[in-house]
Amino acid sequence: MTFGQNEARKLNHQEVAEEDKRLKLPANWEAKKARLEWEVAVDEKKKDCAANGENYDRVKLLDISADDAARWERKKKKKNPDPGFSGYAEAQLRQYQRLTKQIKPDMDGYEKQRELCGEDFHPTSNTLIHGSHVPTKEGIDRMVEDVEKQIEKRAKYSRRRAYNDDSDIDYINERNAKFNKKAERFYGKYTAEIKQNLERGTAV
Repeated sequence: MTFGQNEARKLNHQEVAEEDKRLKLPANWEAKKARLEWEVAVDEKKKDCAANGENYDRVKLLDISADDAARWERKKKKKNPDPGFSGYAEAQLRQYQRLTKQIKPDMDGYEKQRELCGEDFHPTSNTLIHGSHVPTKEGIDRMVEDVEKQIEKRAKYSRRRAYNDDSDIDYINERNAKFNKKAERFYGKYTAEIKQNLERGTAV
């Protein structure tokens, strides 16, 4: 066997071994590897920026083109901002974020309040300002408008059930009626005979 054949055989064996090694790796290995390499590069960049006294976030933005930034912004807007109801705490947080986004700072009102309060504008532990704040008419109107919008939105989600004149009246108020319907749904098949006996007057 010549030197060239030995070399070819050796290279072929190496390639087969490498391919076998690649096949044994997880399916997402390439993506994981790229992610790890990117994280290492980011860490090194952060260290360089810290050593040079630079802000990493500002340096990072210098490497992003306007086209990429516009594309990412469009992608962000396409995402559905409303994931639906997942819990009362999340719903409350989303409502808080929605309301705070709507707030537009009134700098004129801010300056007037600052002049009016004087030193008390930045209170300390000894400052007593309870009951001194009087909301403006515009602020009250904004609050009323927002509450009315919430009531209107809530009305769309909860529809009043139609009243059936022919149904038996076995409740004392609406809350009791809802409870009875729920109890009937879960236990009606077990209590049907008892109910019939009570209605006929043949219950023991």
